[in-house]
Amino acid sequence: MKHILKICMIAAMPLLAVSCFDNVPTVEDLPRDPVSFEYVINGDYNLDFYVGSTITFTNTSSQTGEAVWDFGDGSQMKGDKVEKYYEEAGTYQVKLTIGEFSKTQVIMISDIKPLLSLRPIEGDLCEVNTSKVSFQLEVPNPRNLEIEYNWILPEGTKTAAGEEITTCTDSLPGELIFSNVGSQTVRLQVKLGGRLLEEGRLNVQVGYNQEVPTLYYAVQGGNLMAYKLISDAPEGMKISSFDLGISSGQHPFNLLFKEHLFVLDCGKQYYYVDDADGVLGDGKISVVAKDGSKVETMITNAGQAAFDDPFYGYIEGDNLYFANRNTGIIRLPLSTRNAVYSKTDNPYFVQNATLGYYNNGWSYGAIGGCFGKVDGVWYWSKFYNGNGFYRFEDSDILAAATAGGEPAPAAGIALAGMWPKSFAYDATDGSFYFSIMDAGGYAGVYKCTLAELEAIGSSKKALAPYMLKYEGLGFECDLSGNYRTTEGYASEPVGICQMVLDESSRCVYFAFRNPAKDPTLAPSGIYRYNPATAKVELVIEGVNVYGITINKEPSKLF
Repeated sequence: MKHILKICMIAAMPLLAVSCFDNVPTVEDLPRDPVSFEYVINGDYNLDFYVGSTITFTNTSSQTGEAVWDFGDGSQMKGDKVEKYYEEAGTYQVKLTIGEFSKTQVIMISDIKPLLSLRPIEGDLCEVNTSKVSFQLEVPNPRNLEIEYNWILPEGTKTAAGEEITTCTDSLPGELIFSNVGSQTVRLQVKLGGRLLEEGRLNVQVGYNQEVPTLYYAVQGGNLMAYKLISDAPEGMKISSFDLGISSGQHPFNLLFKEHLFVLDCGKQYYYVDDADGVLGDGKISVVAKDGSKVETMITNAGQAAFDDPFYGYIEGDNLYFANRNTGIIRLPLSTRNAVYSKTDNPYFVQNATLGYYNNGWSYGAIGGCFGKVDGVWYWSKFYNGNGFYRFEDSDILAAATAGGEPAPAAGIALAGMWPKSFAYDATDGSFYFSIMDAGGYAGVYKCTLAELEAIGSSKKALAPYMLKYEGLGFECDLSGNYRTTEGYASEPVGICQMVLDESSRCVYFAFRNPAKDPTLAPSGIYRYNPATAKVELVIEGVNVYGITINKEPSKLF
């Protein structure tokens, strides 16, 4: 019986197999649209749908009958296989009709643009007055039209033979040498068949021939930029900024540098907003490679309370400290990446209510500016619900919040009653630089010693001997008059966002914005106080800048 059963099962297996395979449809059996078609580029540009490229359209329909093509540009053809090219860039609706059936597909035609690239440079660095650079160029030309070239080269460009060159009408200009530092823009205008194409541009980063520090700055409504701090450039050499090609963000009030560039962007809401639901936050701290090649997020506050956005910062050791609008300072390891701000995961290092200044100098919601250490003592600028530089040591921080009654830190308040915003300290000679935003003619930039700072006390009139000006023009940044030099309102102006010391030259850099171009004030730009000349000098004119910092590690490029 067992043998009979086995024989029957074996005999049945082919039938099962046939049955299974019979139920698998072939490609021809699958349902298809009655009308369908394929298209492909002919020639050298078979992957790029450029203006002028010949495209072969093939009817693959199951429906029989005359194939009528409508190419979406007003032209029509008939036939199962037709060739077509477009004379203008755009998006076209290609329609194939057979009898009462039709099929439409979208096709995108790109305009032709010269494709510029830099050939490898010896040492991977383009050095001013030394490196020879050359280019690669591709101009797609599917119809083999006549090509005309017009190269426009940056000021100071020379041929390999040392001859100055500003334009070139050859297909390639040959080897070039740049005699100015910074982003050098090479432009190429091309006419194809008499038609002027979109201009080709190539940004060449030209470094210095010696190692010097690098200044980074965030342009208002623009990009992150870098600038070589060169004090002994040869006569005639121009020092331009490098464009990192990365947006500065909305309000990047502070930049910090340690191996990487840290960008503190407090987002849209940098002044008071009724954020009852705690969802208007959009600030973040970004980590940018020093050459702009990589951008990461350190921490984000998106979708949370706006007042918890990162405003100002300071780096000490392996930690980054950042202050929110009006509550406190948070500490993060520099290695932090892709974090979402949480009061649980990111507790306060210090808050208004964990210092003896609470209800004893400042009160709830005291709005702050820049902060950092001077000779081991924290300085924290405040300009609402408490005004001045509030100083404290780590040991002054209370273990729990207080309602008041605790003794104030022994370091005390500097410039009590005034509106300071930013500062820098030169330990070499004890010079203290600061900006204040007070109305009434006291707003500006100042330099004094720590002893003189103590002597000023709370007297605004005592500030006068220490005010710094540029060619007799001041740096007013308050909200008096017609709101001419700053953003914000009432008690929350932006002012001079940051001051930074170049330790190699001992120059102190800061940025001033004069958007109304008030002739009685210094023009917009980046300035430095130079102790060697005892003068304020204009470094970069005409830029509106928020945060500013220095990579003190010398380099030729970044």
